[in-house]
Amino acid sequence: MTTDMDRKVRDFLGARTAKIFADVLAIETVGDLLRHYPRRYLKKGELTPFDELEVGDQATVNGRVKKVTVRSLDTKAEIPLTDVQKWARRKTLTKVVVTDGRRDLELAFFNQPWLATKLTPGTAALFWGEVTMFRDIMQLKSPGTEILDEEDLSEAEIERRARPFRPLYPATAKLPTATIERSVKIVLDSLDEGLDDPIPELILRKEKLLSLREALQKVHLPDTEKDIRDAQHRFRFEEALVMQTILAQRRAVTDALNAIPRPRTEGGMLDEFDQRLPFELTAGQAEVGEEIFADLARPHPMHRLLQGEVGSGKTVVALRAMLSVVDSGGQAVLLAPTEVLATQHHKTLTKMLGDLAEEGMLGGAERATRVGLLTGSLGAAARRTAMLDAASGAAGIVVGTHALLEDKVQFADLGLVVVDEQHRFGVEQRAALSQKSGENTPHVLVMTATPIPRTVAMTVFGDLSVSTLTELPAGRSPIQSSVVPAKEKPDWLQRAWARVREEVGKGHQAYVVCPRIGDDVKNAADEEGEFVAGEEDKGGGKKQQARPPISVLQVAEALAEILHDLRVEILHGRLPAEEKDAVMSRFAAGEVDVLIATTVIEVGVDVPNASTMVIMDADRFGISQLHQLRGRVGRGKVPGLCLLVTDLWAGSKSYGRLDAVASTTDGFELSRIDLETRREGDVLGVAQSGRRSSLKLLSVLRDEDIIFAARHVANSIVSVDAELAEYPALRSFVRSALESETTEYLEKT
Repeated sequence: MTTDMDRKVRDFLGARTAKIFADVLAIETVGDLLRHYPRRYLKKGELTPFDELEVGDQATVNGRVKKVTVRSLDTKAEIPLTDVQKWARRKTLTKVVVTDGRRDLELAFFNQPWLATKLTPGTAALFWGEVTMFRDIMQLKSPGTEILDEEDLSEAEIERRARPFRPLYPATAKLPTATIERSVKIVLDSLDEGLDDPIPELILRKEKLLSLREALQKVHLPDTEKDIRDAQHRFRFEEALVMQTILAQRRAVTDALNAIPRPRTEGGMLDEFDQRLPFELTAGQAEVGEEIFADLARPHPMHRLLQGEVGSGKTVVALRAMLSVVDSGGQAVLLAPTEVLATQHHKTLTKMLGDLAEEGMLGGAERATRVGLLTGSLGAAARRTAMLDAASGAAGIVVGTHALLEDKVQFADLGLVVVDEQHRFGVEQRAALSQKSGENTPHVLVMTATPIPRTVAMTVFGDLSVSTLTELPAGRSPIQSSVVPAKEKPDWLQRAWARVREEVGKGHQAYVVCPRIGDDVKNAADEEGEFVAGEEDKGGGKKQQARPPISVLQVAEALAEILHDLRVEILHGRLPAEEKDAVMSRFAAGEVDVLIATTVIEVGVDVPNASTMVIMDADRFGISQLHQLRGRVGRGKVPGLCLLVTDLWAGSKSYGRLDAVASTTDGFELSRIDLETRREGDVLGVAQSGRRSSLKLLSVLRDEDIIFAARHVANSIVSVDAELAEYPALRSFVRSALESETTEYLEKT
């Protein structure tokens, strides 16, 4: 069914303008354009608070000119404002300082000296461009401007500028917000009153929502703040309804998939393991275990998230689930993000199982299995043995890295996939492993200490079963975290190194974590997924390469003098596997005082004597990563200390993230802060951050009530009409949402 919202914008705006919209914002249809909602609104007469601007944003602001100067780029001399017209064909720089009454913003216009006669002090105008910083002065790069009190304007332009609220759209230098505003007005004026609404009429009345036509008018051309609120509420419900309808359809498909039931077997290895445990399971561990066992016993695949703080006992819960599957004749896989963690998991599981992991060996238990290890650095002989044990079923449990995803790796009867630190794997990678079980879909258990934003979103949307461990083991030491503004207060960084020395003097050890290894920036990322700097600070109209993130090798060189009398070593992902193991073994044995490392130590590394961590360029890491990293200290009886070093100035949004991490050790609270910062990620597809979100107005945290209400509506619709035959407009909108991703990804989520 073709609707007005499906028509091409070129029918209204012409081919030339339509091509710009398509090239710059991927807007091709009327629906694309009219659902490109304003980011915010300028209220007539109000100036924009400049302290809300973030470096890197494409911003439009309403400011008042404070000062204007014109200089010759050839002679560097200042040009009198009375003479600027004579310089129309000469190289000039017009510098304009605008203010919001509290803070100033600088703009540089090249070869446009005539602007000085328009942007005189006291003039109110709109300015747009990319927010940059140059020598600690906030600027707009390649700015555009619209003087608000210009004369000789058309009636339509006068009407547009006189509106009580001016919409400001997500825009670019090639397609400024004013152009989008004019285009939206043209299209709205050309559309029929009756538009096919994806929200059924009955639901509109029940939820007291605006119709599609009325909501579009009020969201783009509001007369009051109530218009804005009502229109945005309607579109938030619409987004939630489409998401929930797709997820309801997918749940119906998932419930039809086959999985081999893996009920708990009495008298098996799991019972034997439980009897040998040297401690009692916490109430949370026992409860979560029963939830998992119930899922495993169903003929449909489990898809459950196990979240719990570092040290809350997730590994024991996962091992009990794996043993239950092995008892029922199946196999279990534990997928880890790094070789260091995979190797440690293998050692931990083998140690915990004892003779239960020695099937076929002298001294092995009567009922036992093998725990295999498969990583990329295994030698040929060890690799063949591991693959044979997996394919034959001799290894009931297989631990590994991405090497498990290779086509050559096969399993006899894969029943359970456990993914550790799920934020380190993409949807496709987890799906590739799930496909190794033949016609039956394996059960899946993903574990994390801090859920990624997309996971939190899927939880709120009700598409992911969640088990949570909130109890920590007795004796777990607290971790104190502090931000160290090295550029603003360099003496604080010196104090940080003094603290490291003090802790070592007490017999403890320390980590120093860096974002990269230290070779060429373009090739800096290694298997740990390190941050790579590629952005540029283009303030002042000149390209300036941003300082690359500090490296392990740089810090090691600097600390060679500062900590010259301590035993310092380095660790990163490009070291040979044997060398990495040797370094970690020496650190664990207390033979190394300070370990300078990349994020290779992020998860799984357990050295109770390590009390201190200094994270360099901490703003280069995500919230989840920072929380995982600091979980490496305070693991013994000694309180932990984590110092977050940054060159940022207090007050920026990124500095605020560091403050948030320092203020709480609650991983679940941090995951919500992360969600507010990065958005939800693509709820329907594979993106794991908010840079390509399916959601435009809907906020998972703010709009939980709307999402729950939409879930109820969607379930009611899909339960009686899964194909949406009675709701053609909703079906069309759902199809459009799916076309932006693929149903293949939906099935793999």
